[in-house]
Amino acid sequence: MTQISISTPDGNFDAYIARPEAGTNPRGAVVVIQEIFGVNQNIRDVADWLACQGYIALAPDLFWRIEPNVSLTDQTEAEWTKAFALMNAFDGDLGVADIQAAIDALRADAQCNGKVGTVGFCLGGRMAYLAAARTDADVNIGYYGVGIQDLLGEADKISAPLALHIAGQDAFVPAEAQAAIHAGLDGHALVSLYDYAEQDHAFTRQGGEHYDAAASLSAHNRTLELFAKTLTT
Repeated sequence: MTQISISTPDGNFDAYIARPEAGTNPRGAVVVIQEIFGVNQNIRDVADWLACQGYIALAPDLFWRIEPNVSLTDQTEAEWTKAFALMNAFDGDLGVADIQAAIDALRADAQCNGKVGTVGFCLGGRMAYLAAARTDADVNIGYYGVGIQDLLGEADKISAPLALHIAGQDAFVPAEAQAAIHAGLDGHALVSLYDYAEQDHAFTRQGGEHYDAAASLSAHNRTLELFAKTLTT
């Protein structure tokens, strides 16, 4: 595991970093925003995948103020209970500040071309939406983000491309919430919404109960296409 430390006015926190192969010129960098399970193997695998696509990928430990270096799975009831407790204790405003600190760290990296995006899942999907409204990231992508319907008042602050992957059967984002998201964002020039009508929450989480390879490939291809447009010089 390769970690770096990122400084903030409140202290330092760890982040997992994955880099392209030696000799590869990165096309940009991506902040990978965790689910409620912390920077676990799944999130590290996402960072590694993005590095294979030519990007520097950084997964910051957003739970560091509560409990540093959380790494849970979705396989036991005890882990789910702890994950929900961490989510409920998490301060989203401070989380956005930490994401900006991660963006700044990547822009200062000698290998970075100066362009940085974000991609997040579940809780991270909500944070990617907030990053679109509150950070200077060049592009933001959220997968099955929770609670976005309650944050639509921030839509007018979005100043960079934002894509949201929405699972049609998501129990954590029910139909009325999805309708509100569409009503609030469909007309936004910088926002693209992608619906996966038959998919449930976390359909891209390999090994998870709702993983769907075909839908995951479709979503990831859209993500890579947008990153290529916005993070490549």
